[in-house]
Amino acid sequence: MKVVSYRHQGKPGVGVVTGDKGVIALSKVAPALPNDLRQILQIDPGLEKVRSAAAGKTADLSLADIAFDPVIREPHATWALALNYTLHVEETGLTTSPVYPQIFLRMPISQVGHKEPLWAPRKDVAEAYDYEGELALIIGKPGRYIKRKDAFAHIAGYSCYNEGSVREYQGHNRQFGLGKNFERSGSFGPWLMTPDEFGDPANHTLITRLNGVERQHAKISGLMHDVSRLIEYLSEGYTLQPGDVIVTGSPGALPLRAGEQPEKPVGKVIVAGQLHMRPGDVCEVEVDGLGVLSNPVIEDPTPR
Repeated sequence: MKVVSYRHQGKPGVGVVTGDKGVIALSKVAPALPNDLRQILQIDPGLEKVRSAAAGKTADLSLADIAFDPVIREPHATWALALNYTLHVEETGLTTSPVYPQIFLRMPISQVGHKEPLWAPRKDVAEAYDYEGELALIIGKPGRYIKRKDAFAHIAGYSCYNEGSVREYQGHNRQFGLGKNFERSGSFGPWLMTPDEFGDPANHTLITRLNGVERQHAKISGLMHDVSRLIEYLSEGYTLQPGDVIVTGSPGALPLRAGEQPEKPVGKVIVAGQLHMRPGDVCEVEVDGLGVLSNPVIEDPTPR
């Protein structure tokens, strides 16, 4: 089952995707449920009420009729992973712990939904604005001190994430902070896919394309700290909440094609195959079997 957060005629909604292009609006088939997916997960962590309500129903909307919101509009927490693929560690020359995941937080204001524009910083602010394609998981069942063997029972579903990063600001101090939280710098979508349909994350492949050209391509089995370990580790510190998001980390960059020029070096960490996102670009993050998260890039339109 695929569950989408959207806006239609200015109103927020949650729906179940049916067929190739249809959306069953929960406001029609389950009006007692909230119009926010995080709130739904708080009362229906396994999405069984959603599944039951949509069973056998026909579409009320088309995917073409809606504006996509981030899968979880206002997460209680979005935990993101740094240096969680071996190749990414090797290409950056940075070090990380093989035992403890390297984690930071993203704020809701830093993300948009599928097809919504990403905001590239003005060039006089920063130039190194980079894509980072990643698999995201969404917590359904809350829990503390979760063992690895029990971790998958706490997952409501999976999605794609573009963890857009502003490298100059990321390097201002030892905390990633602002460089990972520029307004509308990342994206989350297009929908949540439930575990019964998605299967084992390790059996899937992550691909990032910039203007149609593959820039990242990796098996998710290459995670240094896998999904169950991340849930185990985070739950040692606090009770994971319904709607919490864990963004599992970005793989390395593919080599540049013949004739392509590397970007102007910015900061201490230079990745040979990385090309920055610029206004006019389109960036896609695909997880096979799940879907494609696609976003145009524009210059930050906020007046100075």
